Amino acid sequence: MLKVLSVETRVRIIQLLKGRALCVNALASRLNVTQGAVSQHLRFMRDAGLVVDEKRGYFVHYRLNEETLAVWRADIDKLLDPLHGACTNTKGASRCVAMKNKKAVKDRRT
Repeated sequence: MLKVLSVETRVRIIQLLKGRALCVNALASRLNVTQGAVSQHLRFMRDAGLVVDEKRGYFVHYRLNEETLAVWRADIDKLLDPLHGACTNTKGASRCVAMKNKKAVKDRRT
């Protein structure tokens, strides 16, 4: 997820695809980059499950995959939540993970 979002052009593609599907030509003209560059970014994004392609006549239109976006939102929320998975023991990180897992099992039993 972060690898996809680490490139500014891909972030701009996401912004352009919000709420509508666009073809490579439309994206290339709005981004002021070549069609080949847009195609490469879209292929990477499609492989990550972020965009879905739809054939419309002679053109392929791309739209955001809302299911993937929902999963990514949840993952980002967990990552940025200061209470989710917090561990104060930085020296024994593996012990901290083990303690969280142990606590999760205990919570399920009660």
